[in-house]
Amino acid sequence: MPTPPKKLRKRYENTEHPFVILRFEDGHEIGINKGTAKSFDAYSGETIKVLAVYDRTSGEREMISSKKADDFADE
Repeated sequence: MPTPPKKLRKRYENTEHPFVILRFEDGHEIGINKGTAKSFDAYSGETIKVLAVYDRTSGEREMISSKKADDFADE
């Protein structure tokens, strides 16, 4: 039986966009307003998409980047 991936505690700070959404592989999302930071749990090797939202009423999202959980700053 394979060993489960290591659970990590990471942090993301939004300094550039009005609102950013972190979308995880399992489908859950975390929203972060400009000028704030949030900590989150992720698994080693998990891919997290960083999406910018400029108008919350439109539903449009622009993908800024797609990063592995290991590449985010440690908490």
